[in-house]
Amino acid sequence: MPEQNKPFVVTDRRKFTLDGTPRPDADPPAEREARPDQSAAAPSPEPPLEFRSTQTAQATPEQPAPAGAEPPSEGELPPPPTSAEMEQANAAYQQTSERLDDAVRAANPGMDHPPVMTFEQILTSIYMTTIHQLGGTTQEGQQPKVDLMGARQSIDMLGVLAEKTKGNLNPAEAQLLDNALFEVRMGFLEVTQALARSAANRQPPPSGAGQPGRPSIVR
Repeated sequence: MPEQNKPFVVTDRRKFTLDGTPRPDADPPAEREARPDQSAAAPSPEPPLEFRSTQTAQATPEQPAPAGAEPPSEGELPPPPTSAEMEQANAAYQQTSERLDDAVRAANPGMDHPPVMTFEQILTSIYMTTIHQLGGTTQEGQQPKVDLMGARQSIDMLGVLAEKTKGNLNPAEAQLLDNALFEVRMGFLEVTQALARSAANRQPPPSGAGQPGRPSIVR
């Protein structure tokens, strides 16, 4: 029979009749169960808690806090390490530093042991960094490179040290810190004043002003 003369077959796949009773020729329960359950796989339309509206968040009951527990504040730091953890970390650090020193001395025979870090060395390091940022270490004949913002931060670091160590330094350490702060602050003032004078000298004369020795033109 030609394809154009084949009769159309209509299959009624409705599972219920018009009065609501199940059709006898509907799919068997096993076949219905084998089909994927799209309703179970569909994501829940409920948004996460952090995206709920104010009304929804207020309607959600809050879990009671444990008795005696303080509510966490914003920016609260994590709990500090215990004494045992601090001792363990310090012991591991010292062992690793010693192995590093041994490896460096083995590669460089005759090299001295690195000096132990002291408060004076910390002050000296920050002081020399500030002098370098102010252009104090520029070689003769070279253009000095000044880092005013970096120098300001270094000077403020010395100021924080002076504030936090007040009353906890011996006379030599206190005098060294005072001298370093005085010198870098005065050096900062000298550099900023010199830069201001240099900028003022480079400014062009006001518009319409005559040159020295020549009459100005008045219109």
